[in-house]
Amino acid sequence: MEPVVYTPVSAAANLRRSAVIGAVLGVVAIVVTSLQGHPLMGVFGSVGLALGALNNRMLQRSVIAYASDPKMNKKRFRNGVLGRLGGITLVAVAIGLLVRPDGLGVFAGLAVFQILMLVGAAVPVLRSLRPTS
Repeated sequence: MEPVVYTPVSAAANLRRSAVIGAVLGVVAIVVTSLQGHPLMGVFGSVGLALGALNNRMLQRSVIAYASDPKMNKKRFRNGVLGRLGGITLVAVAIGLLVRPDGLGVFAGLAVFQILMLVGAAVPVLRSLRPTS
């Protein structure tokens, strides 16, 4: 019987992979929405993908700072998270309201990036659970 080998998910590698896939999806979105007569929707979808990547990168930096700085407390960490999410939400809502209907692509981009991150984190875990023969 072979020992079970667990490969931990690397958050930085997952972010890089998701950002590359997101960039490709952004270009595809611009092309597809341009063919449908809404090129700005594809551009704003790409902006949403970029905001998702930026949020994730800032989250990683915040977690590292929280773990390595003994002076960092939960309240300061929580306020940073809420401020970052609030800022990204304000940008997305502003674009969505100011450039209707194409601005709603920002929300689609944010959602797609979150799905990319979840799938990117889940695949290595599912691979480690699969029995080897």
